[in-house]
Amino acid sequence: MEIFRDLYSLVTVLNVFFAIAVIFVERRNIGVTWAWLMILFFLPGVGAFLYIFLGQNLSKRKIYRIRVQQQKVVTALAGVQKEDFKNELIVFKDPAMHKYQDMIYMNLNNAQSFFTQDNEVEIFTDGSHKFDSLLQAIKEAQHHVHLMYYIIRNDVLGRRLVEALTEKAKEGVSVRFLCDAIGSTGLPRHFFRSLVEAGGEAAFFFPSRLPYVNFRLNYRNHRKLAIIDGKCGYIGGFNIGDEYLGLDQRFGFWRDTHLKIYGGAVFQIQAQFILDWNLASPYDLEMQDAFFPSEVHIGKMGVQIVSSGPNDDREQIKMAYMKLINEAKSSLYMQTPYFVPDESFLNAVKMAALSGVDVRMMIPSIPDHKIVYWATYSYLGDLLEAGVKIYLYHKGFLHAKTIVVDGQACSVGTTNIDIRSFKLNFEVNAFIYDQMTASNLALIFEKDMQDSSELTMDMYTNRSRTKKFKESLARLLSPIL
Repeated sequence: MEIFRDLYSLVTVLNVFFAIAVIFVERRNIGVTWAWLMILFFLPGVGAFLYIFLGQNLSKRKIYRIRVQQQKVVTALAGVQKEDFKNELIVFKDPAMHKYQDMIYMNLNNAQSFFTQDNEVEIFTDGSHKFDSLLQAIKEAQHHVHLMYYIIRNDVLGRRLVEALTEKAKEGVSVRFLCDAIGSTGLPRHFFRSLVEAGGEAAFFFPSRLPYVNFRLNYRNHRKLAIIDGKCGYIGGFNIGDEYLGLDQRFGFWRDTHLKIYGGAVFQIQAQFILDWNLASPYDLEMQDAFFPSEVHIGKMGVQIVSSGPNDDREQIKMAYMKLINEAKSSLYMQTPYFVPDESFLNAVKMAALSGVDVRMMIPSIPDHKIVYWATYSYLGDLLEAGVKIYLYHKGFLHAKTIVVDGQACSVGTTNIDIRSFKLNFEVNAFIYDQMTASNLALIFEKDMQDSSELTMDMYTNRSRTKKFKESLARLLSPIL
């Protein structure tokens, strides 16, 4: 009995210690603070254990190794473009995009996201087409292939991709593959052996220092990027695995959105890869000219690449999302697999609907993470009351992360509309100011509506008490899901 009393005393001390850390040291968002306090005091012992693994705050740490000279160059270039915007010296290739000048300036100021207008974009909504394109681009690579994915599976598609990369490495092409240590848990040790033996490189983001223990498991690199010869870049929602080809019986067809970009925006995709690679690999990459080839691009599309992560508390992508929503005058279409917003984001969507904007949101009809899905459902009533139309996609699993405003501006990337993506994950999105691309994405949304059912207020209010109870509990944990 004395041992149990001592253990209980130790657990109590630990709970108090971590509670003090949450309140006075970390100084988190109040919702996150209360969520952690509830866990610490309602789950003594377990709560302390969870906090050790999930409760770190990276925003106070300088985790990226950025050379002083590189930082000076970036700051100088951003400064020049900001001055051009301030003095209205930017000439828009599409004059209709002038209305988004303040949003572009905000992304430049808040995220150092350069605005380029020489881009072309190809849209993929089917995994087979996306990976056929990527594998062909890899086959044609002459200088380098840089890939970064949250998940790569040891299955047919994963092995096929590694084989293609290995062949290019044998040809003397520089090949680097970066994946997330948590997202790609379970890969056999030998998975990248053939690639490495052929001269390629592979690295894991935030790998575990101890077997079966990862103190950074709450912080995941959720980005999905591919850069071929610095000339084209891929960005979007598809990971690498057979399920993304629609071969998983549980989900069936996998509906996602991915982009292939040509133009100046590829340089910022490349820069983000290099930053993440240098954080994960012991072998630093220089920002060499070969990674940023100078050539004339014939595109006329305005694009900004915006990144965010837990190393910075400015929530750049969330702010860009909200600014885009605030720009909506006639229509706002959103697709996301998870909808777990904070109060400010929820209010932004409600304000758009209450202002007369045609707001439509599409989510999956089947969950892949039940607790997150319950939390999502808990917010839908707020949207329905404000006049938002909600569609449940039932053809397969909807994994797209897309926002389209007025058929003129849009965003596609890796960021879900949830607190995890806004605060805890390393994410990246393309913000596109182009009527044709935005209109195409709006048409894709409307086509997806044919494979969806609309959720009405009557259907929502008639949910069972059990569902409402589970949703209420899940909502309490929203800040840390």
